[in-house]
Amino acid sequence: MGFFLETMFGGLMAGMLYSLVALGFVLIFKASGVFNFAQGAMVLFAALSMARFSEWIPHWLGFDNLVLANVLAFAVSVALMVMVAWLIERLALSKLVNQDGITLLMATLGVSYFMDGAGQLLFGSATYKIDVGMPKEPMIVLENMFEGGLLLSKEDLYAAAAAAALVTLLSLFFQKTKTGRALRAVADDHQAAQSIGIALSRIWVIVWSMGGIVALVAGIIWGSKLGVQFSISLVALKAFPVVILGGLTSVPGAVLGGLIIGVGEKLSEIYIGPMMGGGIENWFAYVLALAFLLVRPQGLFGDKIIDRV
Repeated sequence: MGFFLETMFGGLMAGMLYSLVALGFVLIFKASGVFNFAQGAMVLFAALSMARFSEWIPHWLGFDNLVLANVLAFAVSVALMVMVAWLIERLALSKLVNQDGITLLMATLGVSYFMDGAGQLLFGSATYKIDVGMPKEPMIVLENMFEGGLLLSKEDLYAAAAAAALVTLLSLFFQKTKTGRALRAVADDHQAAQSIGIALSRIWVIVWSMGGIVALVAGIIWGSKLGVQFSISLVALKAFPVVILGGLTSVPGAVLGGLIIGVGEKLSEIYIGPMMGGGIENWFAYVLALAFLLVRPQGLFGDKIIDRV
């Protein structure tokens, strides 16, 4: 029982990180109606920015304080991601207002390749580390209930808490603020939103900035756990099934979808993998997403699309 709970806990923690990446897809889709293929590149770019500025700033300013270096690097990285959002809106999205969804989707593919190249040009292509002070050592809990107790990762707990806090804040923002309602109005109909005075340029800069900040938080967590390397952008591939499962328009759906996939792939790898030769963790999420596309294509919490003819 103890091993089962440890495995499930590991799945929940991985699922929260998947949810965090998926959240970037949901935010941009809710406000623009386009699936952002650049989200993985944004996670990588933001992580590279945080890693390199945390190295460069102490050298530039002549101090040796890790906490201050991380705070300043985070502030500079946030400003950089907001500037990237403004450039994307000015140079790409503003030229494609009211275009077909496929046109916007192809634009995000172009943004993805551009950001991959810009990341290497500006920050280098080596493997870098991010040290934000998250504890690496594990801890043992519930020793009185299970023999030997449960071995849990403190780093995973901190990461999950940060992800949960960010998800909560974004959910409140969408539901309770005037800007959040404007974002949803733009997603429903660009032309109608413009007709009532909502500026698409401002909304798109805001939502891409939010997507960039979410990507930065995800990049910091993944970079702290695994190091910042170009394979981080592939994490976004695991977020595709998450948004399919939870629904492209649902923030809670991104969270629940991530948790289901995280737990499902861990448990299936441990308990079913030995009978099938292993490797289930690599394809479990995609098979589950395919099943949902066949049965419930809008996902668990997505809006059902009804076409009247």
